[in-house]
Amino acid sequence: MATQYGSQYGQGHGYGYGPSGGAGYRDEGAERRHLLPAGLRAPFEARSWRELGYVLLGLPVGIALFTYAVTMVSLGAGLLVTFLGIPVLAGALVGCRGFGALERVRARGLLGLEVGDPEPLRMSGRGVLAWTGAVLRSGASWRALLYAVVQFPWAVFSFVVAVVFWSLGWSLLTYPLWFWVFPMWAGQGGIQLFGDDHHSVYLDNPFEITVTALVGLLLTLATPWIVRALTTVDRVLVHGLLGPSRLSARVVELESDRGVVVDTAAADLRRIERDLHDGAQARLVALAMDLGLAKEKLAEDPRAAARMVDEAHGEVKTALQELRDLARGIHPAVLTDRGLDAALSSVASRCTVPVRVEVDLAERPAPAIEGIAYFTVSELLQNISKHSRARSAAVDVWRSEDRLLLQVTDDGTGGADTAGSGLAGLAERLDAVDGVLLVDSPAGGPTRVTAELPWRR
Repeated sequence: MATQYGSQYGQGHGYGYGPSGGAGYRDEGAERRHLLPAGLRAPFEARSWRELGYVLLGLPVGIALFTYAVTMVSLGAGLLVTFLGIPVLAGALVGCRGFGALERVRARGLLGLEVGDPEPLRMSGRGVLAWTGAVLRSGASWRALLYAVVQFPWAVFSFVVAVVFWSLGWSLLTYPLWFWVFPMWAGQGGIQLFGDDHHSVYLDNPFEITVTALVGLLLTLATPWIVRALTTVDRVLVHGLLGPSRLSARVVELESDRGVVVDTAAADLRRIERDLHDGAQARLVALAMDLGLAKEKLAEDPRAAARMVDEAHGEVKTALQELRDLARGIHPAVLTDRGLDAALSSVASRCTVPVRVEVDLAERPAPAIEGIAYFTVSELLQNISKHSRARSAAVDVWRSEDRLLLQVTDDGTGGADTAGSGLAGLAERLDAVDGVLLVDSPAGGPTRVTAELPWRR
């Protein structure tokens, strides 16, 4: 699930609160306002003409693609009785993939449709045989072939519909300008509506000419929307058959999430190693040295030795507290034993502002999700203590169907800036498990951060 943000990220590991750190909201009043409604300006918009160009160009492209696909696949199928049929068929599929790449470019340029490249060939070895096998096993190759077959009849239909409606609409709309051609050159009063050699009805008086122009106006206004509906089908075909499959897109997403998880775990290990090296380990080394000196002075100066032992005792207490804090940062025991309610209450008690905690859960989520929820709230409360200048805060946790939601609010100065590594890292950690982070922090406050996580992973 893509991560969403309600404001811009801040610097450092905090929000970056302040009056200048507000979210960059778009000024709707500054947007350009059209004088004509969309229905009236559609025939003159560049988008409508680009879509018409896409439909008109689709017919020759469809003919070329269909001819190539049918010819090459038929040739490959006919040669399957020999060894040459398989590489010929693979070459035909590769050609269809090439046409698919051109079609994605055409859709991007004329329809503004952004479609990613399909999954690449996965070769299990080297050489022609490995390449042929990879082509024949690739679902993207067969989808490109299916597109070549399906696109042609649809291109014919959409071409005919677009040309008929567009030409008929504009010709009827401009009929008052050229109806004189009929009496001067065709020997009749105007467009023949119906009739035979003995009795015919022509559109030749001012009323009929005006009605004809109005009908042409309606057709002209409706044609861009008809063409847009036709290109909607083209969008579905291009996106569904020439883009990456849902499975491959999910694989890419999981690979990206795995990289984030690995980087996060490595960063946590480095943090633990640094905290041990700079904190408890350094204190224990100093403690060992102090105890060694006290042992040497025990016989000569018992008072000094007792004083040094007393100081060492204080160092032991400090080192034990640092180890407890470090263990709590890795995974608190209260979370494992008593769940989120007790663990979050413990975190809230260490916040510098009063925090109301309300956890409404009938059962416990998955342990990994529970741990991520705990550290998310812990990080957000630390940011409130350091940056928000708030007087109070609140933590709410509840379940909605198969999602775990938690919300942290404060009445601070707002303007949460999310461009730095604090909330960015938090969002990446949630995104790695298909979670979402939403930040709403207008300048002046209040700030509301909502996290959404899957209930089970």
